[in-house]
Amino acid sequence: MLDRLNALYPVRYTALALCVVGALLSLFAWVGFGVGGAYLLVLLPLSILGLRDLRQTRSSVLRNYPLIGHLRFMLEKIRPEMRQYFLEADNEATPFSRSQRSLAYARAKGETDKRPFGTQVDQTANGHEWLNHSLAPSHLPSHDFRTLVGGPACTQPYDASVFNVSAMSFGALSANAIQALNAGARRGGFAHDTGEGSISAWHRLHGGDLIWEIGSGYFGCRDDEGRFSEDRFRANAQDPQVRMIELKLSQGAKPGHGGLLPGPKVTLEIAAARGVAVGKDCESPAAHSAFASPIELLQFIARLRELSGGKPTGFKLCIGHPWEWFAIVKAMLETGITPDFIVVDGAEGGTGAAPLEFTDHVGAPLQEGLRLVHNTLVGVNLRDRIKIGASGKIVSAFDIARAMAVGADWCNSARGFMFALGCIQAQTCHTGNCPTGVSTQDPVRQQALVVPDKTTRVFNFHQQTLEALKELVQAAGLHHPSEISAHHIVRRVNQNEVRLLANLLPEVPSGSLLLGAEGQQAVFTTYWDKSSAGHFGLE
Repeated sequence: MLDRLNALYPVRYTALALCVVGALLSLFAWVGFGVGGAYLLVLLPLSILGLRDLRQTRSSVLRNYPLIGHLRFMLEKIRPEMRQYFLEADNEATPFSRSQRSLAYARAKGETDKRPFGTQVDQTANGHEWLNHSLAPSHLPSHDFRTLVGGPACTQPYDASVFNVSAMSFGALSANAIQALNAGARRGGFAHDTGEGSISAWHRLHGGDLIWEIGSGYFGCRDDEGRFSEDRFRANAQDPQVRMIELKLSQGAKPGHGGLLPGPKVTLEIAAARGVAVGKDCESPAAHSAFASPIELLQFIARLRELSGGKPTGFKLCIGHPWEWFAIVKAMLETGITPDFIVVDGAEGGTGAAPLEFTDHVGAPLQEGLRLVHNTLVGVNLRDRIKIGASGKIVSAFDIARAMAVGADWCNSARGFMFALGCIQAQTCHTGNCPTGVSTQDPVRQQALVVPDKTTRVFNFHQQTLEALKELVQAAGLHHPSEISAHHIVRRVNQNEVRLLANLLPEVPSGSLLLGAEGQQAVFTTYWDKSSAGHFGLE
């Protein structure tokens, strides 16, 4: 019946037809009898919209389905929220599960993080992991775990917390969010990474420890042509609030990809922090201009350390071509210059927006990148001189323990602290329409983020996460998270078999790479001898 009617008259136009007829009747009733004005105010705009849908050429859906086609776009727009609130399972990570977010919210609010009635995790699923506990648990006086960052050439080492705020720039985050993060870091005695957007007035306001990240745009230390400026770098780097200098080679969200902040988004505050012109496009090139080879990179690191007054200086990268990382290590051996630290960013990281191909398919995940960096440094006897940080989807105490088991000395978290600020994972960070005022420059929207309240939540999240880490360390019979190794973590590889992480992620014997790559893992036998300290390419 409907098919026959549709052959005579397109049923999909019914909504528009009813609106037009209703508008005409309402107009007649209003002119003739003085009633129906309210209906006219509703039906006339709908009729005009439907007629516009028929005439426009950009959307086939709206052209074929005037008026009702808008329902499709409305439902598509709210689909993530509908799925997140009503359809998504508690342990379904997209990208963070409800359980992960709820844990961060509870700890930030100072509420209980305990859960009744047993685990919701399928412990028979492939990939499930756990920490082996001890029958002789330890007792620790404090959860304030720290690691001293600073190699032989460093004269101002930094006693860093094992859990810090990862790189997020002012511009990507609102002024209120930056204030709350930094004030929370000051209160909790942990570090706040500036991101490559440099040090803004909001970073300085509360005096929390800063890790100054310098990207390829050299924001905060660039000349008028965008090149590195020693004088401007020295002025910022010697500020007592800056505790470490981090040179960003690549980031997990979009490794090997540059960035552009369009001119209309470059406000007076952002321009002042970055050292660029107001209203002009602000570019972060894909590659650095201050160096072109591994040796030049290390010489630049040494120069930054000297200009900063001897503060810990290192670099951050997401592992890509293994031979490029090997070339950097060989340059360390050849020059004798070593960074004080290396932050390994996993490809699963990323608070900002990136092309989908980069988000999903470029760069090594944290486990593989972190293990390669750790093993290589062990293999050349440099591991004791260089501390390793890890970032990439780290929210819970077990995430920290696992990263340290794979090779990290400390961990950074970006999205975990965003949850502490109130982020609801709306995934609108790149639009400026953040519903909680975390990732927006809209002055009205960011007023929703009340700095004193969120400062307390940032502090609570850090404290309670480290308190949970303390309980894990005690349960394992250890005295510091640095003692956790891959021998403490077990992973299920199939329904009937489990393996120690140490057996799945083999270690490199100390100093063995100094004797050559023969007999090592495939990545070393394939690429170690083909890398060179003089360039990033293959030999």
